[in-house]
Amino acid sequence: MNKPIARLGVFSLVLLVSLVVMTTYWQVWAAPGLGDRRDNALRLIAEYTVKRGRILASDGTVLARNKPRKIGGKTFYFRRYPTGGLAAHVVGYSTQAHFRTGLEATLNDYLTGADTSFDTQLRRTKQNLLGQTLTGSDVVLTLNAKAQKVALQALGGNCGAVVALEPATGRVLVMASKPTYDPNLVERHFSHVAATKTSCGGVLVDRATSALYSPGSSFKVVTTAAALSSGKFTPASTFDDPGYCEEYGKKVFNFGADMGGAESFGHVNLFQGLQHSINSVFCNIGKALGPFPILEQAKKFGFYARPPLDTPVLERRASGLYDKGELFYPKDANQVDVGRLAFGQEHRLEVTPLQMAMVAAGVGNDGVVMEPQLVQRVVAPDGTVSVHFQPRELPRAVSPEVARQLTAMMTEVVRAGTGTAAQIPGVTVAGKTGTAETGIPHVNTTWFIAFAPAEAPKIAIAVALEHQRATGGTTAAPIAKQVLQALLPKNGTP
Repeated sequence: MNKPIARLGVFSLVLLVSLVVMTTYWQVWAAPGLGDRRDNALRLIAEYTVKRGRILASDGTVLARNKPRKIGGKTFYFRRYPTGGLAAHVVGYSTQAHFRTGLEATLNDYLTGADTSFDTQLRRTKQNLLGQTLTGSDVVLTLNAKAQKVALQALGGNCGAVVALEPATGRVLVMASKPTYDPNLVERHFSHVAATKTSCGGVLVDRATSALYSPGSSFKVVTTAAALSSGKFTPASTFDDPGYCEEYGKKVFNFGADMGGAESFGHVNLFQGLQHSINSVFCNIGKALGPFPILEQAKKFGFYARPPLDTPVLERRASGLYDKGELFYPKDANQVDVGRLAFGQEHRLEVTPLQMAMVAAGVGNDGVVMEPQLVQRVVAPDGTVSVHFQPRELPRAVSPEVARQLTAMMTEVVRAGTGTAAQIPGVTVAGKTGTAETGIPHVNTTWFIAFAPAEAPKIAIAVALEHQRATGGTTAAPIAKQVLQALLPKNGTP
């Protein structure tokens, strides 16, 4: 054979093989990645021809739906949010120009009928073959729309968040963040929405899951759990309170109920220490235990990990000690101000309202923390339930005995301690207040965490408020009371 012809044949064969390999690569291996790129215009256009499923609250309130529009003889479906800012941070938004956030992002496959279940794929194939409009599934959330509205109204003009959970299942009943925003404005007025500033920052931040706050005395529940679990303390363990404890040669004072000065309670026990939120008691517990038992106890409640929730991972923050914006776990006990850690005022300790609701729920659930859950079920276009989400347990936080002891102590906080403003007639509420100093004189982050009814908990709650000039007992506890009342009828059952 002529050498030039042979070379040409080999060269052609190489080109052919290369073409086959590259075609296979782009169509099989690279296709999913290309399809996921946000700038894939063809895919974005195609997705808006899908009749996207609705997002509904547990009572059927429609939180997200479609608005069809004819363009060039073809029907496109664009998102609308009938309740405006009611659950904006949870639901998120789905837009052409600014992509997706919240559950609109994480549940996109269900909502567009693109999940991998056999029934969905069969339905999608049938719709394609018949030339029908592709239809996604509806998603029903665990949110209680009525209580969500009460929470937002109760927050009023405050910046902060309310999270309410069902202790036995982890279902999220309320997840309210203030200030909120109208997701209907995002498509055309995103720059205006994003630039909207309040005294505490932007409106797009989900303060329930992404904002980090000093927990103040609400963290004393974690410290008490560590103290009781250690075997070194009981509710009857005694302390002498002169109004302060000494750490590193300096006096660490009690907060003072009227914020006018330190209090002194004299001879008290641990039970009374939590009831009246006595800093010196917990400072001394911290010095006796050291930081690691407290931090390890915190881990058992879920600290140092992003809470496992259905929202996008970047919209959730882990709670714990932070150093230069990063989670920090000490290697040496001397790296932590353990006295202040014990009463929740270590300057690097930062938590989310969701995490503190998980603490309250874990105590109320006999010591077991449940994975927080926002999605209840997925409903196919024909009305059948295609997916039903089941409760999932996280590792046990405390023993049943420690949970019972904490419940008794937290009940007394509300009956005759710092949390009396959360009392509900006919319902026993177990709770804990928190007032975290911010470094600005007389400006605090205030907290209240609780569960009710104490003897058979149905609801656990956390309220966090920014820029307050009073205590958690006077600012956050009344909000928690309103939301608990919205979730618990007079007989104390949901």
